[in-house]
Amino acid sequence: MKKYDLRKYRHAIPLIIYGIIYLSWFIYLEQKITKDYRVIHVTLDDYIPFCEVFVVPYFLWFLYVSGTVAYFFFNDKDDYFRACIFLFTGMTIFLIVSTLFPNGHHLRPQVMPRDNVFTWLVSRLYSTDTPTNLWPSIHVYNSLGAHFAIVKSNKFCGERPIRAASLLMCLSIILSTMFIKQHSVFDVVTAFIMAAVMYGIVYKYDILTMHRLRAMRKKAAPQIN
Repeated sequence: MKKYDLRKYRHAIPLIIYGIIYLSWFIYLEQKITKDYRVIHVTLDDYIPFCEVFVVPYFLWFLYVSGTVAYFFFNDKDDYFRACIFLFTGMTIFLIVSTLFPNGHHLRPQVMPRDNVFTWLVSRLYSTDTPTNLWPSIHVYNSLGAHFAIVKSNKFCGERPIRAASLLMCLSIILSTMFIKQHSVFDVVTAFIMAAVMYGIVYKYDILTMHRLRAMRKKAAPQIN
């Protein structure tokens, strides 16, 4: 009978622990912040039309981000840890901001302008997801994180169709947050800024490699008694 060494999957532990912490914290915020929040709105929000078809890429976000993390979990531990560092950091900042500065918006249409399967999906989304805890947009930030993980991975070096498909998915998800009135332009812009900073830390500076090099130098340094 074949035996499985579960130790090779121990890198799932940080993901599981953080997932529990994040979901618990987020659910708490969703239940607590229902009024007395700072309304987020910029002038450009009023010029963006409601377009229900974008609910499709909005929902595909769950598959896109989780699928990216799962792929690297099984195929490249370094890229997996870089993706986790990127995603976990931004998601934690989002939770802290939502806790200290409760926020929400009034962008959703009061009545659906059309009656079709897409508006039905948007209505289902609205009924389960409150228009609060929006800044910065995790839908935008994590989409950028998933795309960065793909384009910076050696696994996809030269795989132009995959990289192009990832970019298309990333951009469509970002647009969806505004076209189905889930986020203000302000949420999107601030998510881009945060992602740009984290890109520099995780992929340009390569904090993972730098940490390993420091550990190796410390280990190799002569011990003076």
